[in-house]
Amino acid sequence: MAGISKTTDAAPAADPPLLSAAAVRQRCGWFLDAAHAGTLRHFALDEGALDQCAQLVADETRANYPDLKVPYHSRWRHFETQHGDLAGVLPGNAEHVDDVRCRAALDLAFVSVLLDAGAGSGWQYRDLQTDSVYRRSEGLAVASARMFAAGLFSSDSDQPHQVDAVALEALDVEGLGRGLQVDEGNELPGLAGRVDLLKRLGETLTSLCGPGQRPADLVLDAIGRGPVSADALLGHLLQRLNSIWPQGLVQDGVAFGDVARHPLAGCAATDSGLVPFHKLSQWLAYSLIEPLAWGGIEVIELDGLTGLAEYRNGGLFIDAGVIRPIDPSLAERPLTVDSEPVVEWRALTVALLDALAPRVRDRLGVQRELFPLACLLQGGSWSTGRRLAQARHPDAAPPLTLHLTGTVF
Repeated sequence: MAGISKTTDAAPAADPPLLSAAAVRQRCGWFLDAAHAGTLRHFALDEGALDQCAQLVADETRANYPDLKVPYHSRWRHFETQHGDLAGVLPGNAEHVDDVRCRAALDLAFVSVLLDAGAGSGWQYRDLQTDSVYRRSEGLAVASARMFAAGLFSSDSDQPHQVDAVALEALDVEGLGRGLQVDEGNELPGLAGRVDLLKRLGETLTSLCGPGQRPADLVLDAIGRGPVSADALLGHLLQRLNSIWPQGLVQDGVAFGDVARHPLAGCAATDSGLVPFHKLSQWLAYSLIEPLAWGGIEVIELDGLTGLAEYRNGGLFIDAGVIRPIDPSLAERPLTVDSEPVVEWRALTVALLDALAPRVRDRLGVQRELFPLACLLQGGSWSTGRRLAQARHPDAAPPLTLHLTGTVF
């Protein structure tokens, strides 16, 4: 089998700016190179297991989408419940290009994605309209759609289906907790962190666009009528939103957001020692593609984005035996998101998804143009990671124990 290298799906130019997906791909690739050389501190690589992992993901994709018409991985998939598509809460015309629907969907995507960090195994949400119970990411999605439809994120009672800066800045833990059905027996890890994140979004909107402005304004003002590349869309988000991350890295007065430190990145010519992930920002970029299309704006070059450095895809590679902790006790102690083992795990996750993609395509007999990374994530890799976790770990927890802050994991 050919060796794994960082030049898999999309090889970026040298030293791209830190606030870009290209930098995520480049620097995470260094970790896979180190794993291949056996020089990582915390993880060992079994290169042969990647083919077995690819078969698992290909089988999962065929089971989930027998016709191989796989939609993009985005927050909108979590709105597609067994009781119907919650995109139905949006105003406007779903059959035609509609600016009202586009703007409302952009707003909903923002709040839903920013709420979508790890929910833990104990929290659940009961949808009173269908009497159905949802957990984890799906629960947060359904809850966010219901809160949006109820006008929690709008300061204008006559226009409930919007998100605006005034309402976001007024949010508090009690109000968001009620919307998420949090109580003593149904606690949500990182609730205060989520509130802080949304309030910071409101403050940023006010600062950049003026009082009462909406997340949709932030996007549409930046990209115009398109088309826009996925990495350029992400760049707009990172330039405008990186200051909202309460635990994000700040260096020399510049907010980098979801960027970590690791000595392996010390070889970088610029921003030495820093490893970017931009997980929630990239999840947001993926989740804006469909709303923009509803407004007639095309997002192109989707593989400019990377896989997401989160624990379902990361768990896939541990549970499938592609990587393993060098110290077995690593799985037994809580780890913070900025700890060296978690930084290595997240970086390997991003790079291994790039290495996995062509192997899965080969097994499915599909071309990259019709099966970009966004389809691999949806088809596949994420749900395979969850299925393995359900079989191997109590409450489908990830293979490593993470400290959940409500802003990254």
